[in-house]
Amino acid sequence: MCGRYASTKDPATLAVEFDALDATESEAPGADYNVAPTKPVLAIVARHPRDEEGKPDPDSVVRSIRVMRWGLVPTWSKDRNVGVKMINARSETAATKPAYRDSMARRRCILPADGWFEWKRDGGAKEPFYITNPDGSSLAMAGLWTAWRDPNEPDSPWLVTCAVLTTDAFGPLAEVHERMPLVLPRESIEQWLAPDKGSDDVAELLAPSQEIVSRFELRPVSTAVNSIRNNGPDLLVRAEPEPEVAELDLFS
Repeated sequence: MCGRYASTKDPATLAVEFDALDATESEAPGADYNVAPTKPVLAIVARHPRDEEGKPDPDSVVRSIRVMRWGLVPTWSKDRNVGVKMINARSETAATKPAYRDSMARRRCILPADGWFEWKRDGGAKEPFYITNPDGSSLAMAGLWTAWRDPNEPDSPWLVTCAVLTTDAFGPLAEVHERMPLVLPRESIEQWLAPDKGSDDVAELLAPSQEIVSRFELRPVSTAVNSIRNNGPDLLVRAEPEPEVAELDLFS
């Protein structure tokens, strides 16, 4: 699963890295080393541009960076708070689940991340790990998005929300947690974002790339990341194991 991740690059940097336009205007969140559910996040979408009358141009596609809230709220939901429990969508069932089906077919996105956090249960305690690319390049986490409006306030502004697609973890990652975000290779991004491709057209992209996963660094980090109140680059620093302390023999 993915319940916390880091996103520290500004939209201008991501625009170059992902060949996209910065459409965040003044809404872009700052560097966040501990992204938690319901926070504003950066997402990359590809859409047909519209003219002044709202008519899309089928011959043109624009890739842009937008701001969304993490935690997908289905269009038919009566309460935005449902998004708290819908931060992740299983890639195996997203095309058929009512909450994600339409987004899987027509509203896919990329959630760029420096890396994500996962916790390994060791007895009664949970040990946090940070999974990232050692070369510093962003992870292209596959995501879904939609727009929701409060049914009790038809004139209220649209709330744009998103979810991370997850898949089975394997290799060393599976020893930490059985699920992981679906991270796409760069050559698959155009196909994933294509606004005219449906669920069946991207089904082949839902299997995790072993080549990508094999490059990940699995880094133990401080338990400070456990609290969403903590935020800063120190959360990404490798945590060195505590030295063993020899027991004092009082009877020697």
